[in-house]
Amino acid sequence: MTSRLIGPRPIGCVALLAAVLFAAPTGTVRAQGPDIGTDAQRESGKVLYGKYCSQCHGEKGDGEGIAAPHLRPRPRDFTMGKFKIRTTPNGALPTHQDIVNILRKGMAYTSMPAWPAFTDQQVSDLAYFVTTFSPEFTKPENATKPVDLPAGPAASKESIETGKKLYTDNGCIKCHGNLGKGDGPSAPTLKDDWGRPIRAADLSERWAFRGGSTREDIFRTMSTGLNGTPMPAFSDALQPEQRWAISDFIMSLSGTDGPGYSNLVVAKHVLDPIDLTKGAANFASAPVARFPIVGQIMEPGRDFHPRATAVNVQAIYDADSIALLVRWHDMSAEKTGKSGPSLEVPQAEEEEPAAGAGEGGGGSSSGNPFGDQEVAASPAGAAPAAADPFADAAADASPASAPSEFADAVAVQIPSAVPTGARKPYFIFGDTGNPVDLWFYDLSRPEPLQFTGKGSASIDPNDTGDVTGVATYDQGEWSAIFKRPLTPSAGAAFTQGEFMPVAFSVWDGLARERGNRRGLTLWYSLYLEPEVVRSAVGPMVQTAVLILAVELAAIGLVRRRSRSRAREGLGSDPNSPATTGA
Repeated sequence: MTSRLIGPRPIGCVALLAAVLFAAPTGTVRAQGPDIGTDAQRESGKVLYGKYCSQCHGEKGDGEGIAAPHLRPRPRDFTMGKFKIRTTPNGALPTHQDIVNILRKGMAYTSMPAWPAFTDQQVSDLAYFVTTFSPEFTKPENATKPVDLPAGPAASKESIETGKKLYTDNGCIKCHGNLGKGDGPSAPTLKDDWGRPIRAADLSERWAFRGGSTREDIFRTMSTGLNGTPMPAFSDALQPEQRWAISDFIMSLSGTDGPGYSNLVVAKHVLDPIDLTKGAANFASAPVARFPIVGQIMEPGRDFHPRATAVNVQAIYDADSIALLVRWHDMSAEKTGKSGPSLEVPQAEEEEPAAGAGEGGGGSSSGNPFGDQEVAASPAGAAPAAADPFADAAADASPASAPSEFADAVAVQIPSAVPTGARKPYFIFGDTGNPVDLWFYDLSRPEPLQFTGKGSASIDPNDTGDVTGVATYDQGEWSAIFKRPLTPSAGAAFTQGEFMPVAFSVWDGLARERGNRRGLTLWYSLYLEPEVVRSAVGPMVQTAVLILAVELAAIGLVRRRSRSRAREGLGSDPNSPATTGA
């Protein structure tokens, strides 16, 4: 991306005089330009930076802190003066408030945390110190006004439909895909300003947008672009109402404000036998449970930032079998190469090498071709900002490189024996005392395999043939179905009304994930909802009717006896008409 920053030029006497006249009493201020604060403010920020920030961003602000090799995306290199999340024009420096906002809010789904405990003064001082790493902040010509971000009209069905058309017409679809899952034809070719491969945002998961997930956040990024990435600014190319319409369409893609993570999969009983050829249609009656994917960082082969962020799971069972549908987003389907739960990962692939150019000073990793997934909330053309944002991105997009060495894969994990207490096997493929059954699906193969895990270093084939399955990939999403008898030839049985621990793992072949280099979940629970769930209303009504019937019968009996006694008493009265013959 070509920067719009203006090169250095001499500062005249007038500028120097202005700097002196407007110096703050608490300390000297450098030449007028972007807001950089006072010496005292920057010194205060320096102390905070050394304590809380240098471990990642480095003492020199070059993104080469001690933790940097393990982080993806790499920490920001402040010396470059390129900041993604801003309110200023494309290529310009951020305002002081822009830096404050990022420090306060953090960046979702990255290693950059929010700092809510800092006082306003501390955050401000820290933001001022960040500006000392780049000389661009000292140049008067770089003091840029924010882009005009007018309030938008209310979202409507019409604006969403308009936004959908603009999304296609302006090339967003070529990077972000039809459904916004980051699977467009140009997505595998995207690179940042440092030559590092970069992923287009998954617009269907806006809670993961680094710049914020609100409608206003999306509109801002549509307007300003993301410095250092292929995401251009559309403030000049599109009218505000058009940018708002695209923002409304993006909002509609996620369908919800948050991921809605769960801790339970409820398996629904179905009358018809489970037919794998029907695919996902089998699961129409089953609720969806979403579980977060975390990096496997405990065992060698670590993956600190797996490509998948979540799995959606549904479960059903019939008279004989249980089936699980596992779905997750993936930029591309890797159906070639190999995969396996015990493939060895060289230690070198656990880190991002520092050689060469890269966002944080590090180069592109041989271990992970997509070290920085760009999840900011914005559609994009494949062309960099300096190029025509309306250009045909597919025309310049080179075909994907050679097929991946490793295939995509997914696994379901359950204990080999139903736990009798609260203790579960170690969640990373079990342990010697508590093994696990792995239903492993190498998605380059037609059928899943079974393994027994007694820890990541002890995974043995145990393919009984009980587990069958089918998998499909469509518009940025994998769907894998596992089917197994309720009572298998070996292993734990599933029982109605009972809970079974369950966990999941996902491997992205394009990111060279295999073995212990993967994303995984913690233990959650799978519950087989009983086949016939009796409603409490029926028994209550039956009981009430029975009690009413008994009461009415008792009342009727009492009344009959009362009338009978009355008649008997009337017949024995000597003065009654019956006795006197009257």
